Amino acid sequence: MAKPLGSTGEFFRRRDEWRKHPMLANNLRHATPGLGIALVAFGIYLAGEAAYNHFRRPDDHPTTHH
Repeated sequence: MAKPLGSTGEFFRRRDEWRKHPMLANNLRHATPGLGIALVAFGIYLAGEAAYNHFRRPDDHPTTHH
């Protein structure tokens, strides 16, 4: 073994060092800080629009074109 384990916290700290490496950091998340919230909001909008169109305009009545 490379080093003695010491305490349990030290063992887990060494096991998780690779997660903090700059090449493996989640750079896309830091580059687009509001993307997750925007996608959730857009999904809610699409679901709301689909529900509105379903209940507001039944399929048996054709829409009028002006």
